[in-house]
Amino acid sequence: MPPSSREGKANSRNPAPSPTPTPQVEAKNDISAIATEDSDEVISVDTRLVTVPVRVLDRKGRFVGGLERSKFKVFENGVDQEISHFSNEAQPFIVALVLDMSYSSKFKIGDIQSAAIAFIDQLRPDDQVMVIAFDEEVHMMCEATNNRNTIYRAIRNTRIATGTSLYEAVDMTMNDRLRKLEGRKAMVIFTDGVDTTSRNSHDLDNLRDALEMDALIYPIRYDTFEDVQAMKGRSTIMIPDSKPQGTPPIAQSKNGLPLPAQEPVVVTPGDRGTTPEEYARGQEYLDQLAYRTGGRLHVADSIGNLNRAFAKIASELREFYSIGYYPKEDTGSGRTRKVKVRVDEANVAVRARDSYVVPETKRKN
Repeated sequence: MPPSSREGKANSRNPAPSPTPTPQVEAKNDISAIATEDSDEVISVDTRLVTVPVRVLDRKGRFVGGLERSKFKVFENGVDQEISHFSNEAQPFIVALVLDMSYSSKFKIGDIQSAAIAFIDQLRPDDQVMVIAFDEEVHMMCEATNNRNTIYRAIRNTRIATGTSLYEAVDMTMNDRLRKLEGRKAMVIFTDGVDTTSRNSHDLDNLRDALEMDALIYPIRYDTFEDVQAMKGRSTIMIPDSKPQGTPPIAQSKNGLPLPAQEPVVVTPGDRGTTPEEYARGQEYLDQLAYRTGGRLHVADSIGNLNRAFAKIASELREFYSIGYYPKEDTGSGRTRKVKVRVDEANVAVRARDSYVVPETKRKN
């Protein structure tokens, strides 16, 4: 799915094989080409402050909590840095829950909503959540809040619709929402990874922006390839199994009025987002979002797997330390800087990002 092909409206997509694709650095239009060859994960920078999420595990892979700042050391390009910011695992997260509302036969709207609400219930009381849904347009269901009733209502108001503006949803979430917020941040995206209707945002733009973000990204990927092939070339009536109220769309709205209550939706699959190559590219896109931000890609092919994926993400968000420092050496934008985190504790393994790219000074508004 070349990043330049953003024109036209297609209302369905099609899945790709499950194996994780190997990034092809030499391909100019390959979404992995923007990653540095020797970096494992990339740290984002806010002005000059570099923030590094860190997990410390024992030999059995269990999280080691309760460590003090004095136990940590951080090096940039081999030079010992002074840790100026430190927070332990008790610090809350701001979580952006981003839900793909395009059609899938595997997951009914009620299943998605129930799994999302169960995920919210596993977060800590001080964790804040914003809910964003997308189809052809992007809908801000609720801003970041720790009011559970507001979050539940936002999730229940999501609705199945046509089109998939994934790239615009990710762009809006990163640049219009998360980038403006302080604190520990994560984005959880439930999608098949295939964009069919974005016009103003591209996959490569998303990945470049992710390199500069201080948010972990956790995609949960599901497969819609068989659905798309079954519907290809014919119209399919989808009867909604819930009656959400609808919310004003964030983007591409002509009048900004609330959406009407959901009616049966007619889906006519087009050509965009229906080939195995596009599904393979979608899988690679999600893999790179996770890999380059320190998150983890999960695959859900059943409601049971979806619930387990949400549970694993909620658990992992409780297991991060955050350390921050101001680099001793001033470097220009676009430079890759190597980072090493060490912990003065016996028999532990440290999981931390090992590099970052110094961002451009200019930010998106």
